[in-house]
Amino acid sequence: MAVQRSVGGRIGMSLVVAMIVVFCLAPVGLLVLTSIKSPADLSSTGFWPRQPTVSNFVEVFGNSTFLRGLLNSGIVVSVSTLIAIVFGALGAYALARLQFRGKVAILLLSLSVITFPGIAIVTPLFRIWLDVGLYDTRIGLIIPYVALVVPLVLFILTSFFREIPAEIFEAAYLDGASRARVLRDMFLPLSGPGIASAGLLVFVILWHEFLLAVTLTATPAGRTAPVALSLFTGRTNVLEVPTGAIAAASIVITVPIIVVVLVFQRRIVSGLTTGSTAG
Repeated sequence: MAVQRSVGGRIGMSLVVAMIVVFCLAPVGLLVLTSIKSPADLSSTGFWPRQPTVSNFVEVFGNSTFLRGLLNSGIVVSVSTLIAIVFGALGAYALARLQFRGKVAILLLSLSVITFPGIAIVTPLFRIWLDVGLYDTRIGLIIPYVALVVPLVLFILTSFFREIPAEIFEAAYLDGASRARVLRDMFLPLSGPGIASAGLLVFVILWHEFLLAVTLTATPAGRTAPVALSLFTGRTNVLEVPTGAIAAASIVITVPIIVVVLVFQRRIVSGLTTGSTAG
């Protein structure tokens, strides 16, 4: 009887997992089908494309504005992620290993910044950026992007750093190693999974960020890929909805994230699991 219940429970769990997977992947499948449909298929009511085509992808890669947006996204997001990881790791190390007053207050403040609505700062930031000449520039996006994600990095890495045994570093100090050497040669290598998981989460968040990008840019010189995608028009720019091209561009934007996550998925799971057990 117990065996039957166990088998039944496994079957039920498998069905639930299968339903969740189908529910999550259905929009992706619909997006892929839309991206390979011809204009005739898009105007019909059929679900499957009768004449699959790659013309939508050709149109996307022939769009200089979108390609410039991809380049801007790559530069802005990569630089912002690197800066955020450096500052967040240093702050997290101090919170996890050094003794000083106000540690709890700093963590609570970082949490409040994470939950702070970005729409509240867009208008004053827009005005300031116009006055100082940072509007419609990559640097003008990097600065608020770093400020947006440093608290998240600080929170994640503080929990992760606390899980690293302190005895290892105390032994190094007894052997005469300086704090800087211990940080560089021991602490950073051991904290690799946590840093990798935080960096990937930050990269994913910033890669799809839209509100700041659309508010603080006005030309292809500063626009990122999500903003360039939102401005897609039909070939004639009149009474034409470029559904196929938008679907193809969405896939192009999403592929780098999928590749990065698949390559580093073990580090992501390891880092998040370790950080979640912090006491």
